[in-house]
Amino acid sequence: MPFFAIPFPMIDPVAVNLGPLPLRWYALAYIGGFVFGWFYLRVLCRRESFWQIGQTRPSPLAVDDLLVYVAFGVIIGGRLGHVLIYDPGFYFAHPMEIFQTWKGGMAFHGGLIGAIVGMGLFARAQRQSLLTVADLSAVVAPIGIFLGRVANFIKPEMWGRESDVPWAMVFPAAGDAPRHPSQLYEAGLEGAALGLVLWLAVQAGALKRPGLAAGLFGVGYGLARIFCEFFREPDPVQEALANGLTMGMALSTPMILAGALLIVFALNRREALA
Repeated sequence: MPFFAIPFPMIDPVAVNLGPLPLRWYALAYIGGFVFGWFYLRVLCRRESFWQIGQTRPSPLAVDDLLVYVAFGVIIGGRLGHVLIYDPGFYFAHPMEIFQTWKGGMAFHGGLIGAIVGMGLFARAQRQSLLTVADLSAVVAPIGIFLGRVANFIKPEMWGRESDVPWAMVFPAAGDAPRHPSQLYEAGLEGAALGLVLWLAVQAGALKRPGLAAGLFGVGYGLARIFCEFFREPDPVQEALANGLTMGMALSTPMILAGALLIVFALNRREALA
């Protein structure tokens, strides 16, 4: 082992055993993301200064329903995205593996599509603006992303490319070469940094322009993900594309474009939607 490599901090993937039921960090990240996101949503919906006078938005009580819609969308979409995008041959040959989510395998972009479907259903049922619902969801999403990337690190999975940087780590099952802790890069950029940017945008009045926060999320996440892909080791079969590109880069590019269009749309409206 090179002298500059940091040993991986071995952490039990099971956070706590509830009798015969092991609660893994991976599952705990999803639970924590939804709980903290629920609390954050209620704060956003209550704060009058974040909204235009008379602007419609979900009530704090309706946030409970929004959480359910989005949670089902994220879980179902994330799993189906992994199955259909990254390894359909394996899962079609072993269909029961599709339901074994505790083994890992959730695609962010699939979860995003599922969340959008959930938001659409909620907006229709509650007669709310889809853009406003999307803005609220975008502002709280970095919480779950941060916790999810930390869980990827603990598992460990989705480690980085080989590197000689002083903070490189030797990951179990990834050989003896030190690697970038790319999961922590993603937690910092896609989670903490993006969350801070969106919070500052809310303070500056982003929620008064429906679509603006969602657009900022699309551009911010897409750029952060593409940057981190240069440090993450892609699966040579499932994720690596030609010319050094990865599936994560390819799927994030439309997010940037869609986000930019939303930003232009929101900023060019004369007044916020009511």
